[in-house]
Amino acid sequence: MVGSAERKVTPAVIPPGATLGVMGGGQLGAMFAMAAKRMGYRVEAFSDVADCPAAHHCDRVHVGAYDDPAALVAMARGLDVLTFEFENVSAEPLKAVAGLVPVRPAPEVLFTTQDRSREKAFLVREGFACAPHRLVRSREELHAAVAALGLPAVLKTAAFGYDGKGQRKFEAGAGPQGIDAAWESLGRDVLVLEGWIEFDCEISVVAARGLDGSTAVFAPTRNHHSHHILDISSAPSGLPDAVLQSAREMAAAVLEKLEVVGVACVEFFVTRDGRVLVNEIAPRPHNSGHLTIAACETSQFEQQVRAICGLPLGSTKQRAPAAMANLLGDCWANGEPDWAAALSVPGVSLLLYGKSEPRPGRKMGHLTALADSVDEAIANVTRARSLACRSTGAAHDRAAVRG
Repeated sequence: MVGSAERKVTPAVIPPGATLGVMGGGQLGAMFAMAAKRMGYRVEAFSDVADCPAAHHCDRVHVGAYDDPAALVAMARGLDVLTFEFENVSAEPLKAVAGLVPVRPAPEVLFTTQDRSREKAFLVREGFACAPHRLVRSREELHAAVAALGLPAVLKTAAFGYDGKGQRKFEAGAGPQGIDAAWESLGRDVLVLEGWIEFDCEISVVAARGLDGSTAVFAPTRNHHSHHILDISSAPSGLPDAVLQSAREMAAAVLEKLEVVGVACVEFFVTRDGRVLVNEIAPRPHNSGHLTIAACETSQFEQQVRAICGLPLGSTKQRAPAAMANLLGDCWANGEPDWAAALSVPGVSLLLYGKSEPRPGRKMGHLTALADSVDEAIANVTRARSLACRSTGAAHDRAAVRG
């Protein structure tokens, strides 16, 4: 039987030399492996494809289906702890793994956060401010929810949505036919309708929580999106101290209430009157936290290693103002990007993820700029990306990031 193996005795501190496992072989798994290898750990990834970014940095990649308990248990027998790099895996098979080795964060955290309906229920139950919303399970419930919340509003799938996928916005004045079409297009499953928030900006807070319950919170980043994909993140965010303190305290409280051991990101809307509302929770490192690699004393990925291994959490102090710009597959439209031109911009560094095929909208890497001010960092990273992509008018270059 799958669950018949005995659970390993895990020490309070998992020292370098141990084997860490990561569910998923994407760029987050690759950057986790890079941080862990620098600290002296072995790393094994579980992926549904062999040719994945993590394969360039792991000691071993196990290839199989994410919902195959037997395959996961076979992998787990060689591990000292298991974490994950993305949410779109079933929590149920991980429960079998948790009977053998620690899974951090726990499968229950994944179960709560990978479904918007459960995540919203958690936020409401624990008293965290979030957007007004209704769960809908039928066309009739959707129409009733629109009537209750008003328009504009955003309809989202409860599960398996990211980078704007699985979402439809209803503009003011949307008619019954448009609402019916959205219900049909999103799969006619459990959906969440959220009232539209007139927000000033979007920010995110990456935080870590250790095995002993201690927390370490990174500075909130201000996020600019293009076509629902994160385009540029920057820190400091330039927001009032009261807003920043509220976001940091709320992020730490979310991790505590979920009993996270590891790293998580809490995304927020900041309203025009200064309120901070939770948008989503990602129980893993986050795209908006990539600037911590170059800008902070401890990166979000080293922090993930420290947390799941029971080590003291590192300093989140930021060395300099920073901005990170995503590099999408669109940047390869005119051939290989001009990396020499990009890296001629002062304070700019490059990290590519090792993906074999650039496709429009696919995250291939990122640039980070450190500078004397955050506005200078944003200007420099935007310029560097424009030079790399050989076009000052590239679709993903945005001049008014601070607007």
